[in-house]
Amino acid sequence: MTEPYTPHAPAVLADPAAGYGRLHDGAPLAWVRSFDPPYCILSRYADVAEALRDITTFSSEFGQGPRFTPPAGMLSDPPQHTFFRSLVQQAFTPRSMAAITDQVLALGESLAANLLEREEWDLHDDFAFPLPVMVIAGLLGVPADDIHHFKRWSDASVAAMGAEDPRPYAEDLQAMARYLLAAIRERRTRVTPGTDLIALLVAAREGDRGLEDAEILGVVTQLLVGGNETTTSLITNAVWRLLEQPALWRALVADPGLVDRVIEESLRFDPPVLGLFRNTTRDLVLHGEPVPKGTKVWLHYAAANRDPRVFAEPDRFDPARERSRHLAFGLGVHFCLGAQLARLEARSALLALARHFPRLELVNAGERITPFFLWGRRHLPVRSRL
Repeated sequence: MTEPYTPHAPAVLADPAAGYGRLHDGAPLAWVRSFDPPYCILSRYADVAEALRDITTFSSEFGQGPRFTPPAGMLSDPPQHTFFRSLVQQAFTPRSMAAITDQVLALGESLAANLLEREEWDLHDDFAFPLPVMVIAGLLGVPADDIHHFKRWSDASVAAMGAEDPRPYAEDLQAMARYLLAAIRERRTRVTPGTDLIALLVAAREGDRGLEDAEILGVVTQLLVGGNETTTSLITNAVWRLLEQPALWRALVADPGLVDRVIEESLRFDPPVLGLFRNTTRDLVLHGEPVPKGTKVWLHYAAANRDPRVFAEPDRFDPARERSRHLAFGLGVHFCLGAQLARLEARSALLALARHFPRLELVNAGERITPFFLWGRRHLPVRSRL
């Protein structure tokens, strides 16, 4: 049987949005049987939102990627998810974000200023990647000097999550685990562990039980990878779309107050996470088709964000549209913990770039990142005109 939408096909990887209309109208439940394990896709806004809220039926217990994996930290269902999220969310409260706002804005300014002498550079490598990884490294209490390691490890982690066979990435994943375990064990040797996130997890208690090294490792890995890869893509995607229509870039340069509208429209139009997976806990019938218990279901945020039933002219990038109810950060219990941090980092990036590079332009569209369920530019060459 021909698949109505094959996410792993080269044409779809190059432009995932090209087939959203076919999903919405002709295959609101679409099967992908060419992947092991096979999975199905929900693409309409109402279906995706309902599934995100129904964690009893659409479970995260066996991973939010396309393969079945053991429950781990926040990538699980309550009560385990609730416990781990409660430990970590104190670093992402509005008060915590307010406390680091000046620091994050200054970091964007510093990174942009360092590029002023260069006419041509890579937005991803030279700006969009270092900014969020330096921020999350600071929150975790690990040296920002090691960000070249984090880049390789993060790439390996997300590639492994989306691969049918994760073994090619095992060496990098093991290196990341060794590095982070060393940081965890170092905190355990301190008389006072400290105030960074690793230290807080080391000191955490559930009744009389503390967290084991492996449990802390799982949470820290999720934060390190999730805290930089997706925000890097948010920055590159937003700049890419603005520079595709130079009038939009000039508008932001002229009025930095537009920055939040640009960010929200970028999240709707080009969500860094195209969608995450859930696992069915019972037999279902969706759009007239049986979906057996234990099926992987891809909740396609990006397709939902282009559903014409909810968004007028959904395929037009329009920062002037009214603030949308996009699903880029998910919904419900598993709503992205770092959503406000991502917005802050994107604001820092766009304001700094618009201020320092009012005549920025694309050299070309670069290339996309590898994992099929993520969306961003792995390279985005840009040029600054004097």
